[in-house]
Amino acid sequence: MDAFFASVEQRDNPDLKGKPIAVGGSLQRGVVAAASYEARKFGVRSAMSSIKAATLCPDLIFVKPRFEAYKDVSNQIKNIFKNFTPIIEPLSLDEAYLDITNLPEGYDSASEVAERIRKDIFNTTQLTASAGVSYNKFLAKMASDVNKPNGIFIIPPQKALEFLGQLEIRKFYGIGKVTAQKFQKLGILYGADLQKFSLNTLEQHFGKNATYFYNLARGIDHREVKSSRIRKSIGAERTFSKDISDFEELKIELGKVAKIVSERCIKNNKKGRTITLKVKFHDFKQITRSFTDENFKNDVQQIHEKAFSLLEEIKNDLENGVRLLGISISNLEKKESPNIQLRLPL
Repeated sequence: MDAFFASVEQRDNPDLKGKPIAVGGSLQRGVVAAASYEARKFGVRSAMSSIKAATLCPDLIFVKPRFEAYKDVSNQIKNIFKNFTPIIEPLSLDEAYLDITNLPEGYDSASEVAERIRKDIFNTTQLTASAGVSYNKFLAKMASDVNKPNGIFIIPPQKALEFLGQLEIRKFYGIGKVTAQKFQKLGILYGADLQKFSLNTLEQHFGKNATYFYNLARGIDHREVKSSRIRKSIGAERTFSKDISDFEELKIELGKVAKIVSERCIKNNKKGRTITLKVKFHDFKQITRSFTDENFKNDVQQIHEKAFSLLEEIKNDLENGVRLLGISISNLEKKESPNIQLRLPL
């Protein structure tokens, strides 16, 4: 979807149409969750601090998130996907992989299917979507960003190497900022540069990740589109309107986060062995601390107690103020399939 959260807000509030808006945060503090295309022209991006965003775009309008509204639209879109294939792998509320190796009846190409899906999304939600079409997940993901917003891009097999060769290495999906800088120091600025490196040479610089990078440059990705993905953790966090340095107040706030995590675990019928505490300080420095034992848990009291004991370990570091607290629970319990005794015909 194109600028999903922001586009939903502009659709539902005509006064926001054509204006630079940021979903999440405020003029005083917080983080931008999504920015409209009007705001992006000024350099405003998601995960950017609100203060920086407001500096870049003085006319920026901050809008409070409405996640239930976004979930409702997301469900509408998923129902559209189901009309074309049962093999759907959601990445988030606004993005998914679809496997249409077996074309739906009446369609002659994947691009034709993608165009019909985009049309149905717009007719149903009045929102625009962009599509990437190719023969694997990596290339489809790369293609989906080429003609945003409201566009489609196709990478056929015979064009993959040319497309990747012209692409800046920092724009490769799966290559982060630090890795891109390491590539640049080696003189690898574009995909074509990476294509010249042998696997052995890459292994000298990137170890076990060398094969992954070697394949990316050649458009090789054997991952299947998986209809169901195993959830690895459940969590929640709170960003405060002002920094908190009082330890007792932090304990209370931690309890609120623990309650949300517990409710989400119970709702999803999950328990976990590892509790992780996340703390973001006044200067945006962030640390995590974890605790693991043999017991699976989702009880709010247990989660709060373990998270609080982790907070106590860094008590002396909290004096200058905390802007965010988060808790997640992982090492989730794997549900065993019940043993079923089969009857054999005699």
